[in-house]
Amino acid sequence: MTPSNPEGEPKKKSKPAKIVTAIIVFVCSIFLLLIAYTFIPKKEKAADPVAAQGGTGGRGASAVRNAAAVRITPVNTATIENSVVINGDVLARNQVSIVSSMPGKLIEARLRIGDRVNQGDVVAMIDPSRPGEVYSLSPVISPISGTVLQAPCNIGDTLSTQSAVYVIGDLSSLRVETRVPERFVSSVRRGLGAQVRLEAIPGEVFYAEIDEVSPVLDPASRTIRILLRFIDRSSRPVIAASGETINFSRPSDRIKAGMFATISLVTQTRADVPVIPRISVINTYGSWIVFIVDEGGIARRHEVKLGIENEDFIEVLDGVELGDRIVSAGQNFLSDGDPVRILE
Repeated sequence: MTPSNPEGEPKKKSKPAKIVTAIIVFVCSIFLLLIAYTFIPKKEKAADPVAAQGGTGGRGASAVRNAAAVRITPVNTATIENSVVINGDVLARNQVSIVSSMPGKLIEARLRIGDRVNQGDVVAMIDPSRPGEVYSLSPVISPISGTVLQAPCNIGDTLSTQSAVYVIGDLSSLRVETRVPERFVSSVRRGLGAQVRLEAIPGEVFYAEIDEVSPVLDPASRTIRILLRFIDRSSRPVIAASGETINFSRPSDRIKAGMFATISLVTQTRADVPVIPRISVINTYGSWIVFIVDEGGIARRHEVKLGIENEDFIEVLDGVELGDRIVSAGQNFLSDGDPVRILE
């Protein structure tokens, strides 16, 4: 018979129940220790950034906390070019229209587009007869040698002395026609070099020089007309201000009259001058400023005088010295004396 349990005496736990309870307590203790190890040191470190760096003082903690992240670029010397990018068209040299010396009906056309013609050749015949009157046929003579580019008239058309029977051009010497804005006119002169890119021949650059400059500006567009001629400089690559090496292609019969051209015309060149990134300069109330980082990691505001510029760099005439560390990213949010943190 099982002995009865006296009244009021608590029942003893079984051995398996004690083991389970001990395991739960052990696991909870380990979990609490992990939480304490993970979070408590980070909070203390965040509360005391100077202690984490081995420093002391509230001012140092504030400087570390408020330092702006920036990128810097040292002032170096380089060759910089100022250029204007304009559009133009490839033309045949001595492109002229052949017209009849008298009005009449076109009864014979001896050439087609692409045919070669010599100076003095008869290219068409005109019948100048009128109602009730019969005249001898009148020849149309080419004033130049070249290739037929256009043939706008058809047999039977009635022509005047201003109607073009053919348009002929000398394809052996192509030129590029373009117009330069008025503000660059003072820099335009014969012999000035340019880089020509053709949409029909992507990835290649051709060299050209100004061959003709109009003596007057177009009053409607305020531009001046210039003509450039292609020159073979395939054996003489050029190093641009950015450091890129430009290899020119040899002009060939791949270039056709009528092609669309993009011309980069170099108007000014400066060699071995201090340059900085164009994006590092800020315009403030008509003055140009940059920020220079000193040895203590403090941004100092400097007013500068600028020279010529291109797409990436700008010449500095005064206000900086070679080797100065110019803030080239993050400068728009700086003030004189702000601490900075330099990003690599």
